[in-house]
Amino acid sequence: MAALRRMLHLPSLMMGTCRPFPDSLAGSCLADRCLWDRLHAQPRLGTVPTFDWFFGYEEVQGLLLPLLQEARAAIPLRVLDVGCGTSSLCTGLYTKSPHPVDVLGVDFSPVAVAYMNSLLEGGQGRTPLCPGHPASSLHFMQADAQNLGSVASSGSFQLLLDKGTWDAVARGGLPGAYQLLSECLRVLNPQGTLIQFSDEDPDVRLPCLEQGSHGWAVTVQELGPFRGITYFAYLIQGCH
Repeated sequence: MAALRRMLHLPSLMMGTCRPFPDSLAGSCLADRCLWDRLHAQPRLGTVPTFDWFFGYEEVQGLLLPLLQEARAAIPLRVLDVGCGTSSLCTGLYTKSPHPVDVLGVDFSPVAVAYMNSLLEGGQGRTPLCPGHPASSLHFMQADAQNLGSVASSGSFQLLLDKGTWDAVARGGLPGAYQLLSECLRVLNPQGTLIQFSDEDPDVRLPCLEQGSHGWAVTVQELGPFRGITYFAYLIQGCH
């Protein structure tokens, strides 16, 4: 989570924005919904409408598309992005995946969800987003990633994405992070894949994931470096 901490102290390095963070944000609890409501309510500068921690869809499509190709049992493939914020992961999958996907982005910030729904529908004078495959769909919903009961039943999704959400929730304490992981695994299909994107070192993250993912296989892939920072994709998959 070093990159996340550095971003809180420096002018924004995230894709799609030039906004500086207020000084008070560095000492804030990243599990606080009000903090994210304020952040997502800030006006966007430039032409890129999304706001990405770490990196965006383009940097990880080489990892995601082969997984979509392999998991063709369900068509369209159901994808859940927990803590989606205003990231380009959901929109990138929807508009650029050549494979049919049914993408749901959830976030506990109503401001983020309202913004992404507006982006999807072409609000504020924008062009509505068009799917990369005619059978693809995209939805956004306000929900707490630690309690997905209102979102889906068990085993509903073939691919789950978590880009920095564990990192943010863990700032409020590891019990919350373990609850997040438990809910993700509950709604993940037994043959599916959960990917956590983070800059946290495997020596720290892997023991936590192995402890909270009994019966699942946990592996890690190095990503980047992007803008001089090395990231990791932690893959949690059914043992089959």
